[in-house]
This record gives sequence, structure tokens and C-alpha cells, in this order.
Amino acid sequence: MNSSDTTVFVIVAFALAIVVLLSRNSIPQKFKRGLALFSLIMVIAAFVLIIYSFSP
Repeated sequence: MNSSDTTVFVIVAFALAIVVLLSRNSIPQKFKRGLALFSLIMVIAAFVLIIYSFSP
């Protein structure tokens, strides 16, 4: 994965997490847990990719 792919993934992961947090009252109850878990996994993966990109 090159640098631009990593940057796009990090931006998308954090944008999804922000959208889920800001619209948590309007998300149907049966989708809340799944969306929260999916966005959490994406944010963790983004942090891992950020750390991996700093390694030589």
C-alpha cells in the first residue's frame, strides 16, 4: 500500500467515526452496534497503518 492509499484510508476511517458519533441519535437501533464496531475497527487499522508508515 503506498502513501496516498494510506492517507485516503485514514481520512475515510476518521470521517466515518465522526459521522457515526455525530448522528448516533438518528441511526436506527439495530445498526448502531454494527456501525460503531466497524468504525472502531477501521480507526484501529488506521492507527496501525500510521505507525507502520513511520517505520523505515
